[in-house]
This record gives sequence, structure tokens and C-alpha cells, in this order.
Amino acid sequence: MGTTYNVVAVDRTRTLDNADLGHAIEASLQNVNAGMSNWDPRSEISRFNASKSTDPVAVSPELAYVMNAAQDVHEASQGQFDVTVGPLIDLWGFGAGHTGTAVPTEEAIQTALNTSGQAKSLRINNNSLQKTQPDAEIYLSAIGKGFGVDQVASAIEALGLRDYMVEIGGDLYASGLNPDGMPWQIGIEKPDNVRHDLAQVIGVSDMGMASSGDYRNYFEQDGTRYSHVINPATGRPITHTTAATTVLTDNAMLADAWATAMLLLGREHGMEIAESRDLAVLFIERDVDSTEMRFVAKPSSRYAQLQA
Repeated sequence: MGTTYNVVAVDRTRTLDNADLGHAIEASLQNVNAGMSNWDPRSEISRFNASKSTDPVAVSPELAYVMNAAQDVHEASQGQFDVTVGPLIDLWGFGAGHTGTAVPTEEAIQTALNTSGQAKSLRINNNSLQKTQPDAEIYLSAIGKGFGVDQVASAIEALGLRDYMVEIGGDLYASGLNPDGMPWQIGIEKPDNVRHDLAQVIGVSDMGMASSGDYRNYFEQDGTRYSHVINPATGRPITHTTAATTVLTDNAMLADAWATAMLLLGREHGMEIAESRDLAVLFIERDVDSTEMRFVAKPSSRYAQLQA
């Protein structure tokens, strides 16, 4: 997945061997990578991307599960969550192995837009995928890590543990209580890539959590800042004042997807969807009226309830 992972498990009975836990974690991650890693050319999703066929392709139950969830979030987010924006991300220089340095031409942006767009380039039919455009590709970086977290969590629970925290690339699932007997205390960072201060700390138990921000991966040109968060409708980085979002929900996969969707939507439109769907979302916005680097945190009603 091109990132790191961290697992903390509390064995209150002191009966589990560390090696057994490590093997279970590694096996679950290998299975996820074999299906969904865009970093592995042999993975199921990479083979699908490499094919130019527009015939339906039967996929594994795990990939079908993730893709159907991706479709649900795509529709609920008014198309902002989109797993086919890889060509746009690469074009702007934010893909794997690239560093964004220059604004693409309008012609190049339009060409990338023509080969992306989940609604027009892909059909998801329960247990099959079908390209409607031969060059369409699927990138699961905004939902696959969360699914990986959930798979590791399932492997840990299969060993009889109930108190644990699994984190992959910032997406996490926390179950039960931490070693101090409290909900797992998770810090939410301010979207400031210089100071790395905490905006707040929230107790998490039996929930998935993910954050998304525009402040770590970006470049500047002619005094304008361009982030890696690309609006799939315009083919350009987002321009609103929402700098980061955090989502808590039933599992890490949906938290991962919705954190990305909410950042793309921005606080104004995102809050409307969060309230209508009872989603726990924290929006952190830049205070554009301040002469200093200041941020304002605005929670949805469900998030405020969890924080209380």
C-alpha cells in the first residue's frame, strides 16, 4: 500500500504468542495486497487496470465488497468520491513515485478527464466489474487502506482478542479499551505541516476512524497552492477553505472513503450530507479572516455526540 502500519493488541489473559499474532496480521495484509494493491502489478486490481477489455469481469468477493461500497459513497457524495481519478492524480504529479511541480495544460486536464469519471467509465454489478472505456483504471488508495484495517481487525478477533487498535497510513479501527482501561485516545492533527499540533483528542472504541487533509502533499506555482486532492468534476485541486476532515463510522473502510469524500465536498456541502446521513464528521477550516495561521473546527451533530 506504500505506507506503514501499526497494531497495538492487549492480551489480558496473557495466552497469545506474539509470533501467532504477527503471522495473522501479515497474512491478512498479503491477502489485501494481492487483491487491491496498485503498487503490485500482479494484484487483481492491477490486472483489471492493465486490460483494455470492455467485457464484464468476475472479481473476488473481497474486491466486489469494496467496489460496491465505493459505488455507494460515490453516489451519496454527489460523485465527489471517485476511484477512477488516477489519471488526474498522475497528471498533477501526485501519483506513486511522482512529485507535483507544475500546473498541467488545459488540454492535458481535459484528456485525463475523458478517461476518468466513475459514472461514465465503469459499471459495478454486484460481483463483476466492467469498463465502459478501455483506458479506465481503478485506484483504491482512498478506500483500500481502510479495508485493510478491517481485515487485520478481523484476523485479531479470530485469535480471541477484543482490545486492540489497528492503523494503516492514518486509517484505524479501535476495539474495546486501551491498556489503561479507557477508550483508545486518538489525536487529530491540525492541518499545519510545520507545527503538527493537535486539534483535539477523542476517545474511540468499536469504531473506524480516518482523516484526510490537503496540507502535506502539495506544490506552489506563481503564488498559488495546489494540493493532491483533485476534484473529479473539474480535474483540478480543491479550492475551498476546508483543510482537513475526520470521520468516525462503523468500520475503517467507510471512514476512509467518507473522509476523502467530505474533504472534496468541503464543509458547506459536506455538512449537509453528514447531517442527512447521521455521519460523525469533523471539518477543520482555515480561518481566512485571520492574519495568522488559524483553524476553526466544526463538528457534525453525530460527531459532537461522540465527543461529549
